[in-house]
Amino acid sequence: MQITRAADYSVRVLIHLATLPDGLRVTAPEIARGIGAPQSFVSKVLQQLVQRGMVTSHRGAGGGFQLEVQPETVSLLDVVEAVEGPLQINLCLPGEATCDRKSWCGAHPIWSEAQDALKKVLSSASIAAMARDSLVNLKRSAENTPNDTVQIEAGETGHGKRRRDSNQNV
Repeated sequence: MQITRAADYSVRVLIHLATLPDGLRVTAPEIARGIGAPQSFVSKVLQQLVQRGMVTSHRGAGGGFQLEVQPETVSLLDVVEAVEGPLQINLCLPGEATCDRKSWCGAHPIWSEAQDALKKVLSSASIAAMARDSLVNLKRSAENTPNDTVQIEAGETGHGKRRRDSNQNV
């Protein structure tokens, strides 16, 4: 099993937006650069996130994208399921009548336990916590890399944003 690029980029987008000060809007190209993903793919992911009510889009001057949800209330599982649909690691797991082997199959309880464990892990990770961890790790990385010019600024809300020095290449 592998998380799709759409799910991965969706998580990256939400983490990125959660690191920005409340109310700040950013464009799709800025988000794509910030998460290291192709702009065309990020635009598609942003459309999905807007449709799911996780991100808002504003047109015109001063427009862009921003979080619609509180990052503390959104889990990694919420994002994955918003993009991919309900988590299901095997076809035999969604309901009672889906597998006629369920009552005797030795693999079924293992699949069920694995799915429950994965759901537990993904649901325990909030976007806010991952955003905070990302900022801490980025700062630590910058401190350990002498030539790195990335700086971290904390916003008034406790979120943070990255600022480029004038000599930093994009």
